[in-house]
Amino acid sequence: MNNVLSMSGGKDSTCMMLEMLERGESIHSAVFFDTCWEFPSMYEHIEKLEEYTGVKIWHLHSRFPFDYWLTARPVIARDGPKKGQVHRIGNGWPSLTRRWCTREKIDTINLYVKPIENAVSCIGYAADEKDRQFCDEKIPHRFPLVEYGITEKQALGICKSHGFDWNGLYDHFSRASCFCCPLKRLGELRVLRHEYTDLWQRMLEMDESIPNNRGFRADKTVHDLENRFTGEDRQEVMRLS
Repeated sequence: MNNVLSMSGGKDSTCMMLEMLERGESIHSAVFFDTCWEFPSMYEHIEKLEEYTGVKIWHLHSRFPFDYWLTARPVIARDGPKKGQVHRIGNGWPSLTRRWCTREKIDTINLYVKPIENAVSCIGYAADEKDRQFCDEKIPHRFPLVEYGITEKQALGICKSHGFDWNGLYDHFSRASCFCCPLKRLGELRVLRHEYTDLWQRMLEMDESIPNNRGFRADKTVHDLENRFTGEDRQEVMRLS
Protein backbone atom coordinates (compact mmCIF):
# COMPACT_ATOMS: atom_id res chain seq x y z
CA MET A 1 0.00 0.00 0.00
CA ASN A 2 1.45 3.35 -1.08
CA ASN A 3 0.18 6.07 1.24
CA VAL A 4 -0.08 9.43 -0.53
CA LEU A 5 -0.71 12.25 1.92
CA SER A 6 -2.95 15.12 0.85
CA MET A 7 -1.52 18.08 2.74
CA SER A 8 -3.46 21.30 3.18
CA GLY A 9 -0.74 22.35 5.57
CA GLY A 10 -3.22 22.94 8.38
CA LYS A 11 -3.23 21.35 11.84
CA ASP A 12 -5.04 18.16 10.81
CA SER A 13 -2.95 17.19 7.78
CA THR A 14 0.22 18.19 9.64
CA CYS A 15 -0.79 16.01 12.59
CA MET A 16 -1.61 13.18 10.17
CA MET A 17 1.94 13.23 8.80
CA LEU A 18 3.52 13.45 12.26
CA GLU A 19 1.40 10.62 13.66
CA MET A 20 1.89 8.33 10.67
CA LEU A 21 5.65 8.72 11.00
CA GLU A 22 5.43 8.24 14.77
CA ARG A 23 3.47 5.01 14.29
CA GLY A 24 5.91 3.67 11.71
CA GLU A 25 3.60 3.91 8.72
CA SER A 26 5.24 4.20 5.33
CA ILE A 27 4.70 7.33 3.24
CA HIS A 28 5.03 7.10 -0.53
CA SER A 29 4.75 10.87 -1.00
CA ALA A 30 3.01 13.99 0.22
CA VAL A 31 1.37 16.67 -1.92
CA PHE A 32 0.33 20.24 -1.21
CA PHE A 33 -2.16 21.84 -3.59
CA ASP A 34 -1.02 25.44 -3.88
CA THR A 35 -3.91 27.77 -4.68
CA CYS A 36 -1.59 30.82 -4.54
CA TRP A 37 -4.22 32.16 -2.13
CA GLU A 38 -2.47 30.80 0.95
CA PHE A 39 -1.35 32.84 3.95
CA PRO A 40 2.38 33.63 3.62
CA SER A 41 3.01 31.80 6.90
CA MET A 42 1.55 28.61 5.36
CA TYR A 43 4.42 28.44 2.87
CA GLU A 44 6.85 28.92 5.76
CA HIS A 45 5.10 26.11 7.64
CA ILE A 46 5.31 23.68 4.69
CA GLU A 47 9.04 24.33 4.39
CA LYS A 48 9.52 23.89 8.14
CA LEU A 49 7.53 20.63 8.10
CA GLU A 50 9.69 19.24 5.29
CA GLU A 51 12.85 20.04 7.22
CA TYR A 52 11.45 18.59 10.45
CA THR A 53 10.20 15.28 9.00
CA GLY A 54 12.56 14.79 6.07
CA VAL A 55 9.53 14.11 3.86
CA LYS A 56 9.44 15.98 0.55
CA ILE A 57 6.12 17.78 0.05
CA TRP A 58 5.38 18.22 -3.65
CA HIS A 59 3.58 21.40 -4.69
CA LEU A 60 0.72 20.87 -7.14
CA HIS A 61 -1.03 23.62 -9.08
CA SER A 62 -4.31 24.03 -10.92
CA ARG A 63 -4.46 23.90 -14.71
CA PHE A 64 -4.94 27.67 -14.61
CA PRO A 65 -4.27 30.18 -11.83
CA PHE A 66 -7.14 30.55 -9.39
CA ASP A 67 -7.34 34.27 -10.21
CA TYR A 68 -8.24 33.20 -13.76
CA TRP A 69 -10.97 30.84 -12.53
CA LEU A 70 -12.27 33.63 -10.30
CA THR A 71 -12.40 36.49 -12.80
CA ALA A 72 -11.76 35.44 -16.40
CA ARG A 73 -12.80 31.84 -17.12
CA PRO A 74 -15.54 31.59 -19.80
CA VAL A 75 -18.40 29.66 -18.17
CA ILE A 76 -20.44 27.56 -20.62
CA ALA A 77 -24.17 27.14 -19.96
CA ARG A 78 -25.13 23.49 -19.41
CA ASP A 79 -28.82 24.00 -20.16
CA GLY A 80 -31.37 26.69 -20.94
CA PRO A 81 -31.54 28.96 -23.98
CA LYS A 82 -27.78 29.57 -23.92
CA LYS A 83 -26.80 25.90 -23.62
CA GLY A 84 -23.31 25.36 -25.05
CA GLN A 85 -22.60 29.10 -25.13
CA VAL A 86 -20.63 31.38 -22.84
CA HIS A 87 -23.12 32.88 -20.41
CA ARG A 88 -20.75 34.29 -17.78
CA ILE A 89 -17.11 35.30 -17.40
CA GLY A 90 -15.42 34.13 -14.23
CA ASN A 91 -16.66 31.62 -11.66
CA GLY A 92 -16.90 34.31 -9.03
CA TRP A 93 -16.25 33.70 -5.35
CA PRO A 94 -16.71 30.11 -4.16
CA SER A 95 -19.62 29.32 -1.82
CA LEU A 96 -21.17 26.33 -0.09
CA THR A 97 -22.99 25.51 -3.33
CA ARG A 98 -20.25 26.69 -5.73
CA ARG A 99 -17.08 25.08 -4.38
CA TRP A 100 -15.23 25.08 -7.66
CA CYS A 101 -11.97 25.55 -5.78
CA THR A 102 -12.43 22.28 -3.87
CA ARG A 103 -13.33 20.41 -7.07
CA GLU A 104 -10.20 21.70 -8.81
CA LYS A 105 -8.06 20.70 -5.84
CA ILE A 106 -9.48 17.15 -5.74
CA ASP A 107 -9.15 16.68 -9.51
CA THR A 108 -5.52 17.84 -9.49
CA ILE A 109 -4.53 15.60 -6.59
CA ASN A 110 -6.31 12.64 -8.21
CA LEU A 111 -4.26 13.15 -11.38
CA TYR A 112 -1.15 12.79 -9.24
CA VAL A 113 -2.41 9.74 -7.32
CA LYS A 114 -3.95 7.64 -10.13
CA PRO A 115 -0.72 6.49 -11.85
CA ILE A 116 0.77 5.29 -8.54
CA GLU A 117 0.44 1.53 -8.10
CA ASN A 118 -1.54 0.47 -5.00
CA ALA A 119 -1.99 4.12 -4.04
CA VAL A 120 -4.18 5.12 -1.10
CA SER A 121 -5.06 8.78 -0.66
CA CYS A 122 -4.63 9.79 2.99
CA ILE A 123 -6.87 12.68 4.00
CA GLY A 124 -6.48 14.59 7.25
CA TYR A 125 -10.01 14.70 8.62
CA ALA A 126 -10.10 14.56 12.42
CA ALA A 127 -12.14 12.04 14.41
CA ASP A 128 -14.76 14.68 15.31
CA GLU A 129 -15.21 15.90 11.72
CA LYS A 130 -17.42 13.14 10.37
CA ASP A 131 -19.67 15.69 8.65
CA ARG A 132 -16.69 16.90 6.56
CA GLN A 133 -15.39 13.53 5.40
CA PHE A 134 -15.71 14.09 1.66
CA CYS A 135 -13.51 12.36 -0.89
CA ASP A 136 -13.57 11.03 -4.43
CA GLU A 137 -14.80 7.45 -4.23
CA LYS A 138 -12.89 6.59 -7.42
CA ILE A 139 -9.61 6.76 -5.49
CA PRO A 140 -8.90 4.37 -2.58
CA HIS A 141 -8.67 6.49 0.54
CA ARG A 142 -8.32 6.47 4.30
CA PHE A 143 -8.62 8.94 7.18
CA PRO A 144 -5.69 8.18 9.51
CA LEU A 145 -6.72 10.63 12.26
CA VAL A 146 -10.17 9.04 12.36
CA GLU A 147 -8.51 5.62 12.62
CA TYR A 148 -6.32 6.91 15.47
CA GLY A 149 -9.23 8.65 17.25
CA ILE A 150 -7.53 12.06 17.18
CA THR A 151 -9.83 15.10 17.41
CA GLU A 152 -9.23 18.58 16.00
CA LYS A 153 -8.23 19.94 19.41
CA GLN A 154 -5.84 17.05 19.99
CA ALA A 155 -4.36 17.50 16.49
CA LEU A 156 -3.52 21.15 17.20
CA GLY A 157 -1.99 20.17 20.53
CA ILE A 158 0.18 17.51 18.89
CA CYS A 159 1.39 19.98 16.27
CA LYS A 160 2.25 22.57 18.93
CA SER A 161 4.13 19.93 20.94
CA HIS A 162 6.37 19.51 17.88
CA GLY A 163 6.97 23.27 17.68
CA PHE A 164 4.54 24.23 14.90
CA ASP A 165 2.53 27.43 15.42
CA TRP A 166 1.89 28.84 11.89
CA ASN A 167 3.00 32.25 13.17
CA GLY A 168 -0.22 32.54 15.14
CA LEU A 169 -2.78 31.72 12.42
CA TYR A 170 -4.76 29.50 14.78
CA ASP A 171 -4.91 32.32 17.31
CA HIS A 172 -7.08 34.20 14.81
CA PHE A 173 -8.81 31.59 12.68
CA SER A 174 -10.48 28.22 13.24
CA ARG A 175 -8.94 26.93 10.00
CA ALA A 176 -5.76 27.89 8.18
CA SER A 177 -7.51 27.86 4.81
CA CYS A 178 -7.06 30.33 1.96
CA PHE A 179 -6.86 33.88 3.27
CA CYS A 180 -9.79 34.84 1.01
CA CYS A 181 -12.09 31.91 1.81
CA PRO A 182 -15.73 33.12 1.86
CA LEU A 183 -16.57 30.40 4.39
CA LYS A 184 -14.71 32.26 7.13
CA ARG A 185 -16.83 33.49 10.02
CA LEU A 186 -17.76 37.16 10.02
CA GLY A 187 -15.62 37.74 13.10
CA GLU A 188 -12.65 36.12 11.39
CA LEU A 189 -13.07 38.45 8.42
CA ARG A 190 -12.96 41.40 10.81
CA VAL A 191 -9.70 40.05 12.23
CA LEU A 192 -8.31 39.51 8.73
CA ARG A 193 -9.06 43.13 7.82
CA HIS A 194 -7.45 44.42 11.00
CA GLU A 195 -4.43 42.10 11.35
CA TYR A 196 -3.65 41.27 7.71
CA THR A 197 -4.30 44.57 5.95
CA ASP A 198 -2.28 43.69 2.84
CA LEU A 199 -4.30 40.53 2.27
CA TRP A 200 -7.59 42.37 2.86
CA GLN A 201 -6.52 44.95 0.28
CA ARG A 202 -5.78 42.15 -2.17
CA MET A 203 -9.28 40.77 -1.55
CA LEU A 204 -10.79 44.16 -2.37
CA GLU A 205 -8.85 44.20 -5.64
CA MET A 206 -9.94 40.65 -6.47
CA ASP A 207 -13.54 41.51 -5.62
CA GLU A 208 -13.49 44.53 -7.92
CA SER A 209 -12.14 42.49 -10.85
CA ILE A 210 -15.02 39.95 -10.89
CA PRO A 211 -17.50 40.64 -13.71
CA ASN A 212 -21.11 40.64 -12.48
CA ASN A 213 -19.99 39.88 -8.93
CA ARG A 214 -22.59 37.63 -7.28
CA GLY A 215 -21.21 38.29 -3.83
CA PHE A 216 -18.51 37.05 -1.48
CA ARG A 217 -20.63 36.20 1.55
CA ALA A 218 -24.23 35.50 0.51
CA ASP A 219 -25.07 38.50 -1.71
CA LYS A 220 -22.58 40.81 0.01
CA THR A 221 -19.36 41.67 -1.81
CA VAL A 222 -16.03 42.27 -0.08
CA HIS A 223 -16.63 45.96 -0.67
CA ASP A 224 -19.99 45.67 1.11
CA LEU A 225 -18.18 44.12 4.06
CA GLU A 226 -15.55 46.87 3.96
CA ASN A 227 -18.31 49.46 4.23
CA ARG A 228 -19.91 47.56 7.09
CA PHE A 229 -16.65 47.21 9.02
CA THR A 230 -15.78 50.86 8.41
CA GLY A 231 -19.14 51.87 9.84
CA GLU A 232 -18.62 49.62 12.86
CA ASP A 233 -15.19 51.15 13.44
CA ARG A 234 -16.68 54.62 13.29
CA GLN A 235 -19.37 53.72 15.80
CA GLU A 236 -16.78 52.21 18.15
CA VAL A 237 -14.71 55.40 18.02
CA MET A 238 -17.81 57.47 18.82
CA ARG A 239 -18.68 55.14 21.70
CA LEU A 240 -15.23 55.50 23.23
CA SER A 241 -14.94 59.26 22.72
